[in-house]
Amino acid sequence: MAGGILAVAALGFSLVWGILNIINLAHGTFIMLGAYITWQLFTSFHLDPFLSVPIAFAIMYGFGYVLQRGLINQVVRAPILATFLLTFGLSLLLVNLALIVWTGDTRAVSPAYSGANFTVAGVTVPWTKLATLGAALLITALMHVWLVRSKLGRAIRAMAMDVGAAQLAGVRVAHVYAVTFGLGAGLAGAAGALLSLSYSLNPSMGEPFLIKSFVVCVLGGLGSVQGALVGGLVYGIVESFASQLDVTVLGQHLSGSGLQDVIALVVLLVVLVARPTGIMGRAAA
Repeated sequence: MAGGILAVAALGFSLVWGILNIINLAHGTFIMLGAYITWQLFTSFHLDPFLSVPIAFAIMYGFGYVLQRGLINQVVRAPILATFLLTFGLSLLLVNLALIVWTGDTRAVSPAYSGANFTVAGVTVPWTKLATLGAALLITALMHVWLVRSKLGRAIRAMAMDVGAAQLAGVRVAHVYAVTFGLGAGLAGAAGALLSLSYSLNPSMGEPFLIKSFVVCVLGGLGSVQGALVGGLVYGIVESFASQLDVTVLGQHLSGSGLQDVIALVVLLVVLVARPTGIMGRAAA
C-alpha cells in the first residue's frame, strides 16, 4: 500500500527528471505542501481527504506551471549544478514559509473512518490505506492513458525522445516544459494528500519522500509510468518486509527503519547491476 503512494510521488519526479533533465530537490517540499493543503481543507471546511486529492493536484499544478515559466525556465539549459542549487534553495524557502504559516507543530488528518479496518488471514488491513492504494493506482492509470492518448501527452513523450525533432514538428517547447513541471508538482501534491491520511504532518516531512522518489525512479526506470508503479510497489514491499526483520551484523543490532533503508538500497544496487536502465527502462539504441 505504501508502494502505491510512492509510485505517484515518484512519477512526478520521474517526469521532470526525464523530460527537463532536472533533478528537482524541491519535490519533497511539494509533497509536504500537498499534505498541508489537504489538512487545511479538512480543518477549515471538513472536506474529506480523498475529495481534496484533485484540489491539491490542481493547486500544485498551477504553482508548478507558473514556477517553471517564471523561474526554472531561465536555467533549464544551464549545467545541472545550477538547477540543483535553484531547486535546493526553493525547497529551503518553501519549508521556512510553511513554518511561518503552519508552525513546526505536528498535525494530522483524522477523518471519522481513519481507524476502520478488516482482517484477512490474520492480517489487519486498514480501510484507509486500502482506499489510498486504490486512489494511487487510479491516478497512475489516468496519467498513463493521458500521456498515451492526448495530444499534449504525446508531445511530452516526443520531447523525451528527441527535443529537436519535437520542436521541428511544431511542439511548443517552453509550454510543454511548464506543463511537465506542473504535472510533477501536481502529482507530488496528490501524493501528499494521500500521505496525509497515514502520516503526521510537519514542514520537514517531505525530505524522506524525496530520497524515496529518487530511488523508485532509478529502480523502476526513468521517465516511465509503468516503471514508477513497479518501482514504487517493489520498494514498498521490500521496505515493509524489512521492517519485520531483526538481525545482528558485525555485532550491530539492526531492525526497523534502519534495516529498511539498508535492504532497500541493496535491492537497488542489485537491480542496477543486473539492469542499469531499471526494471522497466529501455536500453539506449
